[in-house]
Amino acid sequence: MSVAAAGLRPGLGVRLLRRLVVAPLVLVLVVLLWLTLPIWLLVAAALSPVLPGRWRALRLLWMVVVYATAEAVLLVVLLLWWVASGFGLRLRTPRWERRHYDLVQATLRILFREAQRVLRLRIETDGPDPDAHPGRPLVVACRHAGPGDSFTLIHALMSWYAREPRVVLKDTLAWDPAIDVLLNRIPARFISPHPGAGEDLESHIRALATGLDENDAFVIFPEGGNFTLARREKAIARLHKLGLTAMAARAEAMTSVLAPKPGGLLAALDAAPDADVVMVAHTGLDHLLTVKDLWRALPMDKRLVMRWWDVPRAEIPEDRDERIDWLYGWWEQIDAWVNEHRPEEIAPRGGR
Repeated sequence: MSVAAAGLRPGLGVRLLRRLVVAPLVLVLVVLLWLTLPIWLLVAAALSPVLPGRWRALRLLWMVVVYATAEAVLLVVLLLWWVASGFGLRLRTPRWERRHYDLVQATLRILFREAQRVLRLRIETDGPDPDAHPGRPLVVACRHAGPGDSFTLIHALMSWYAREPRVVLKDTLAWDPAIDVLLNRIPARFISPHPGAGEDLESHIRALATGLDENDAFVIFPEGGNFTLARREKAIARLHKLGLTAMAARAEAMTSVLAPKPGGLLAALDAAPDADVVMVAHTGLDHLLTVKDLWRALPMDKRLVMRWWDVPRAEIPEDRDERIDWLYGWWEQIDAWVNEHRPEEIAPRGGR
């Protein structure tokens, strides 16, 4: 499996800025962080007694150190691999692609192990056995809400379901240097939520979803962004503006998810006619949207529950309008599941 990972690429100047300025700056900052770590530890320890929670400042500091170190190590490894692959000439071959997937999996395993150990974060999955789709590619559609749900989903697909994900994600994430370099070496697409004139997002999604094999999983978030009340109201208003009153009414009845945007998912289904579909919902961290929310929740002691549903290809309608109705039906089921399984201390978003 080898697919060019070119998405809606930014201008050359922006890419050079990220690679030649931002990436080296990250390495310098990580070195400074380690050199001054004793000072940071003393400051965090001094703040801990006056802050609510048990050793909150120290826990947060350690997670920052772990993530920053992982970022720096990745950048160094990726540079060395670029040289070893003939200065990038062989990076698109299956062998090097597999190496990069292994690197992603190992990094996510370390980050989630530390999150579980330091923040006492528990991740539980409920759904089909990982071998429920032997020899069949997957199109995975996931609810989008809360911090790190993209990383959690990719971690689950790689570590528990032994899949190689092809992911569609916002172009703003490309400003993270390691993510930028990694996802430009494996099948992925950075897309803008506000595309310019003449940009056909569905054609890029269709290209990425073409040629899926038995261990691939095409990942898409049909809502297009994390759930917020403002985005929910905006999505409903957009449906009304387009004259889609029936769909707007269904969106208004859903209190914990955004109205799905069907174009990308339908393009992926057309491009991968042999793929089954997996729908994914999750709850537990979806109320943590701002830095203030995250700070208030540390130490987290949280449980993130992910629910997976199998949708065999035979159950997916062929007609476009029927597929849109089918997608809305699933999103209504996901909304009901989230409302039923949301932790008691978190009120339904639509009711705040």
